Amino acid sequence: QEQLVERGGGLVQPGGSLRLSCTASGLTLGVYAVGWFRQAPGKEREGVSCISADDRQTLYADSVKGRFTISRDDTGDTVYLQLNSLKSEDTAVYFCAAGSHCVVDSMIYWGQGTQVAVSS
Repeated sequence: QEQLVERGGGLVQPGGSLRLSCTASGLTLGVYAVGWFRQAPGKEREGVSCISADDRQTLYADSVKGRFTISRDDTGDTVYLQLNSLKSEDTAVYFCAAGSHCVVDSMIYWGQGTQVAVSS
């Protein structure tokens, strides 16, 4: 069964950093575009970042540009989201998803999410 698993969430102080990872079982993550999304309590899910299937394109939400970095390891099997200069408004459950393109409607597989909490 195809499954995505996110890891790396936690509690961090404002200004701190975390690195989230997304791995897959039952599918080869390297052939998919992989996106990171987040959902804060009482808010709609929003796209955070995405890396295209060929790794040539990376996209970021304006709210995270310059602070977050998406990357894929050399095997293609793990996608990372480096979160730097974290703010309280970054607090959310972060999900990774895989699909054919960096468009939310193209995402086929979704993980269960990992909680990121930014608080002093």
